[in-house]
Amino acid sequence: MLDAFSIIAMQDERTLAWHGAGTETKEQGLMVLAVAQHRANFDLWHEEDKARDPGASDREIAAVKHAIDRLNQQRNDLVEKIDAMLLDEAGEQNPAAPLNSETPGLIIDRLSVLALRIFHTREESQRESATEAHRQKNTGRLAVLEEQRSDLAGCLDALWREVRARTRRFKLYRQMKMYNDPELNPVIYGHP
Repeated sequence: MLDAFSIIAMQDERTLAWHGAGTETKEQGLMVLAVAQHRANFDLWHEEDKARDPGASDREIAAVKHAIDRLNQQRNDLVEKIDAMLLDEAGEQNPAAPLNSETPGLIIDRLSVLALRIFHTREESQRESATEAHRQKNTGRLAVLEEQRSDLAGCLDALWREVRARTRRFKLYRQMKMYNDPELNPVIYGHP
């Protein structure tokens, strides 16, 4: 069910497609959630770029901030859904097995962010309007990012093998975000 290198291939494929340079395929099972989670990160990445626009008005920044909060909530909810699905797939875990501090869903989230960094760093390494020094710097960064992603994907696959073998376990950690909840955020519930 979980295959990290299939997940990063999907993330790369979708990143290209959503930037208008590729096609999308139909996914099933865990990959449906991984695609939705990656899309939330993709949209979040581009909303955050809007927030950094020096020409953005206060009104535009406020709208972007609300979109960022909504996307962050969506992103976190999807991480939890991924973890819940994987816990169900794993079945009963060995309570004596060491607990992994990071869940597979959180690792998939980190892989998603790395896919976006790789895409945009590759763009910078090939940007014709940039200096040669800029392109070379980003070519070096790209190699580091790709190595980090490969390492992280290997760690995810190793974790999943250990969970399946009942020699390691993980828990579903609820994020319990408060900033979007009108019953928990005093700025929202205190507003007339």
